[in-house]
Amino acid sequence: MTFSGRHVSLPYLRIICSVVLIILTAERAVSIRFPDRISESVKASSNQPLKTAVFALGSFWRSEAVFGCLDGVVRTTAGYAGGSKANPEYRSWGDHAESVQIEYNPRLITFRQLLEVFWSSHDSRQVFGQGPDVGNQYRSIIFTNGTEELRLAAVSKEREQTVSKSSIVTTQIQQLGKFCPAEPEHQKFELKRNPFLLQLMGNLPEEELEKSTLAAKLNGFAAELCPPKVQQQINARIEEIIRKGWPILREV
Repeated sequence: MTFSGRHVSLPYLRIICSVVLIILTAERAVSIRFPDRISESVKASSNQPLKTAVFALGSFWRSEAVFGCLDGVVRTTAGYAGGSKANPEYRSWGDHAESVQIEYNPRLITFRQLLEVFWSSHDSRQVFGQGPDVGNQYRSIIFTNGTEELRLAAVSKEREQTVSKSSIVTTQIQQLGKFCPAEPEHQKFELKRNPFLLQLMGNLPEEELEKSTLAAKLNGFAAELCPPKVQQQINARIEEIIRKGWPILREV
């Protein structure tokens, strides 16, 4: 990318970010936003009723980022599901599992496609945790609404088991009861670790950030979990903003 006539590679983006944030902190009235071009297809079909899917596949920080970049996903929410505790909280979740709720446009992405992402994004054969995260709260679960989702989940689990019979797929399939959103500090966790991206969005209020389609996508981008094409698209958009100089104010 080009910045002030110099070629700057993406690994140095954080250095640029730090300098820019110092300038912007001194003049807090200035904010930077870029259009939500990535989700134009969602906006074009805004009249289509949305559907909701809930999965548990380890830490909800990563799980939310996994699904946020998918075309057709409108909103993601980290939370707790699968247990009986009335008001689960972080480190006091009872028998719940850390989960992600996905609101999606079924004309653009299907439950079957979400299942494919679910299986490819974690180790369904690991017992009592995911990766370095150990505990029952990190168990693998597909939550279903209705008989068709139950059928699709069961078929996909059988298919996953045939990949290797040397170990058992531990994923549970459960009827969705209540999904409890996690505390604000756990929403869009990967995005919040990148002040540069938050500044690009104009430092949205927490409530708006949690509901933002753009924030969901940038959360996946920040975690480097977007599909390669989308990751490149967002990179290109950031490069364009930097080439045009600072500050730039645009409405999403």
